[in-house]
Amino acid sequence: MFRSLREWMHSPLALRLTVLVLASTGLIFSTGAIYTMSVARELLLDETRENTRNLARHTVRRIDAVLQSVQPLPQLLAHRLAEEKLGRDELNSLLRATILSSSHMYGATAAFEAHKFAPAIAGFAPYYHRKEGKLAFVDLARDNYNYATEDWYRIPKELGQPQWSEPYYDAQGGKTWMCTYSVPFSRIENGKRVLAGIAAADVQLDHLVEIVSSIKLYQTGYAFLVSRSGRYLSYPDRDVVFRETIFTRAEKNHDTEHLRIAQRMINGEEGFARIASRHHGKMTWLYFAPVPSSGWSVGIQFTEDEILTDLQRLQRNVIVIGIVGFILLFAAVALVATRFTHPIRQLARQTVEIAKGNLDLKVPEIKSHDEIGDLTHSFENMRVALKEYIANLAHTTAAKERIESELKIAHTIQRNFLPKRFPPFPQKHEFDLYADLQPAREVGGDLYDFFLLDDDHLFISIGDVAGKGVPAALFMAVSKTLIKGVAEQSLSPSQVLDKVNYELAQENDELMFVSVFCGVLELSTGKLNYTNAGHLPPLLLRPQQQPAWLDLPYGLLLGVDIEARYQTRTVTLQPGDTILLYTDGVTEAMNPRNELYSDKRLRDFVAKQTGIAPKPLVESIEQSVQQYSGLVTPPGASAVSMSTEPVLQSDDITLLALRYHGRNIDGT
Repeated sequence: MFRSLREWMHSPLALRLTVLVLASTGLIFSTGAIYTMSVARELLLDETRENTRNLARHTVRRIDAVLQSVQPLPQLLAHRLAEEKLGRDELNSLLRATILSSSHMYGATAAFEAHKFAPAIAGFAPYYHRKEGKLAFVDLARDNYNYATEDWYRIPKELGQPQWSEPYYDAQGGKTWMCTYSVPFSRIENGKRVLAGIAAADVQLDHLVEIVSSIKLYQTGYAFLVSRSGRYLSYPDRDVVFRETIFTRAEKNHDTEHLRIAQRMINGEEGFARIASRHHGKMTWLYFAPVPSSGWSVGIQFTEDEILTDLQRLQRNVIVIGIVGFILLFAAVALVATRFTHPIRQLARQTVEIAKGNLDLKVPEIKSHDEIGDLTHSFENMRVALKEYIANLAHTTAAKERIESELKIAHTIQRNFLPKRFPPFPQKHEFDLYADLQPAREVGGDLYDFFLLDDDHLFISIGDVAGKGVPAALFMAVSKTLIKGVAEQSLSPSQVLDKVNYELAQENDELMFVSVFCGVLELSTGKLNYTNAGHLPPLLLRPQQQPAWLDLPYGLLLGVDIEARYQTRTVTLQPGDTILLYTDGVTEAMNPRNELYSDKRLRDFVAKQTGIAPKPLVESIEQSVQQYSGLVTPPGASAVSMSTEPVLQSDDITLLALRYHGRNIDGT
């Protein structure tokens, strides 16, 4: 185990594999655990909220059932008193029967308006209530108690409808905390209905508080009951009951959230609220619901932590299990990764030696038939192939160097094959001539030539062999030699091409061909006889005129058809005229956007170069083509500002410019 761990520590592949597996597993486990705990938390809270809602509504129904069971009795009593006048004994008997008819009723009375029970009696309010299992009687119309000013009497009298009173302590009658349901009754006197009194029934609060106090939720959860005005009727802290309201306690703690909830409770709303506890600052849940009969509100409050205690315990257990699992998984993955990467490490050590050039060192044999075994066999095959390749490469390199050397020699020979001394005929002042060839490779297929046929005739030619490289260079040399040899026979330009085409077309199995323009300039008169074999038309530059293409006769490429024939045309050059010959390497040069240099661009450029000698004309055209291709930075632009890659020269560029000066009358 320790040996595997040491190997694992020194194996980057095993380390990365272990980290990747553990990271992936940890991410999946953590995501699943967080999601599960989150869902479980919400489900647990939802279930608790639903149970709390059901418990609160059940409590409200129990309280409301008590109050509703009492309400019909004072209503019947008020109806009886409104319909008939009862005597004292009959009324007392009716009150006792009313109390005994409901176990929830604590006391009952019929309180009359002044002189309404009997003209001679100012106030009359017999009151019966339960005391020590028996019925006790109290006369509420005593001198020290004015029942007409009490809320249970005054409010329903003013409203003219039945009303539950706010809870109060009855010191005169029942001597206990109670609430009273009062029903006004009236009689017809002198044709008008006037208030005769109030029939009232009391419910002892201890009975209702016991219903609320019996609610226990978890260890610290509790229920409380508040009146319509927010006064606590039931609360775990007995010092708060009947002494404080939910508003005063919230204001004392400067708690705006509790004030808002208190307002909702006395407005008769129902709902849940998540608030911080005043005592310990923990988050608690509060559910509140109204009691329809009395307008009171029941609240149930419990701590969130108590609900989540089991979930938190489960979460801690999951974390512990996860840590232990990660440790075991780490050990297992490290062991497996080390076992799997051992042959790869062994293979890596051997390949390092192979990379140093030790191709005689065999790759260790792996007996497994999996991907590692295939990789080992591939490396062994690669070692053998690489050894053979290096041996072949040595021979190939030597051959390549020999070929490159020969190409350099061929390049020098080809350059020497073309006229390169300017001015070529210093003794001749009738013309000025300059030519240049820039091959795309070491050797090219373009050609140009000029020579004197006699003292008064100059032969010029330019050509472009199809293809590039050594074959084109050989065909170019043959073509140039033939043209010069035939031209020296003092034939017309068309006859020269006829004979050259005949020689090139014979046994031309490779179908090589060349385009040629050639002409003979008579120095004394400026008359130029010319012909063409599929070449581009030259440009004629005359002072004070726009450059124009020379009108060419039709002529097939040399070497294509042995029967081809060519025509001669004539143009007379005036002193100062320049004729520009060129190959398609100029007009078909490309810029980085794959756009051609074009004939039009050449003509427009030449039009701006009027009056300059042939050499600067040729050099300016070559520089313009290089700038267009991006090989040369234009004047005023920096190399950094060139945002595109230059386009390498793909074809030979050849230019020949001839300016005719003519002769004076005296022949000079």
